[in-house]
Amino acid sequence: MSETTGASYAAAGVDIEAGDRAVELMKEWVKKTRRPEVLGGLGGFAGLFDASALKHYERPLLASATDGVGTKVDIARQLGVYDTIGHDLVAMVMDDIVVCGAEPLFMTDYICVGKVHPERVAAIVKGIAEGCVLAGCALVGGETAEHPGLLGPDDFDVAGAGTGVVEADRLLGPDRIRSGDAVIAMAASGLHSNGYSLVRHVLLNQAGLSLEARVEEFGRTLGEELLEPTKIYSLDCLALTRTTDVHAFSHVTGGGLAANLARVIPDGLHAIVDRSTWTPAPIFDLVGRTGSVERLELEKTLNMGVGMIAIVPEESADVALTTLADRGVEAWVAGEITDRGEHTSGAALVGDYAG
Repeated sequence: MSETTGASYAAAGVDIEAGDRAVELMKEWVKKTRRPEVLGGLGGFAGLFDASALKHYERPLLASATDGVGTKVDIARQLGVYDTIGHDLVAMVMDDIVVCGAEPLFMTDYICVGKVHPERVAAIVKGIAEGCVLAGCALVGGETAEHPGLLGPDDFDVAGAGTGVVEADRLLGPDRIRSGDAVIAMAASGLHSNGYSLVRHVLLNQAGLSLEARVEEFGRTLGEELLEPTKIYSLDCLALTRTTDVHAFSHVTGGGLAANLARVIPDGLHAIVDRSTWTPAPIFDLVGRTGSVERLELEKTLNMGVGMIAIVPEESADVALTTLADRGVEAWVAGEITDRGEHTSGAALVGDYAG
């Protein structure tokens, strides 16, 4: 009688031992994000955060957000660089949370791979942990899922969810904004994590540029430019709320500067942003020039050099700029809030870029 071997999880492509090895490798990085409110360690079914730490709030409001980093992960995959993409993930989640004035508290992640390479997964988590430190939040847990057959052995994606807290009477947003307020722009570190489908199509597919090719305007390779981590503004924004009367923030992500700024502008008011107050980094010009992409299309897709906006009273602008400069954040007054009048949208870019 012949013997047959039954089906197994490993034979189907899922390596549980590799997953366990990945968890062991990532533990040291997760530990670096620990806040006093975190209970337990990595490996439980749920992350625990001591909510009694919020007792000093009169009326605490919890803020939550979830996001990913889009097709930027494909650049990381092609280059075999995995320790920066997690930084991008934290930025996309926690900088959404801080917009309402909330302090980031904790975050969880989800990493989906075609095949678990323990060192690779640990590198992704290392980036997430480093981002959490920069955002001031804890990484309390996550999930690594292996999807053989759906993803190739080197394919992966990441997503995350975060929670923050803000005192109810300190909640920022449209109801605080007034005509005459100053619009302060904070410089982006690069493309951040939006518009990569357009960028990849133009630079890699149409133009056939190599990620390893050195680009003189960048002073580094194209791949290094495209993988520049998204700037995390969370603690800078919170510092701003402590030194001046911030009325609102706007995180410039998918949709571009004008569309994201319009999300926080109340009915009856209009934000005017003057392009002549800054010069977009060379990467934006390269994408536009190489793909013959019209300026409006670029501005609807990319951040054009501005990653976060703060709206403050005009008389507070100097203090705000000093606070940001002291923290190493490049910032400038880029516009103002006016009565809407005949404007149909909440925000618009005017003039031409400097340089």
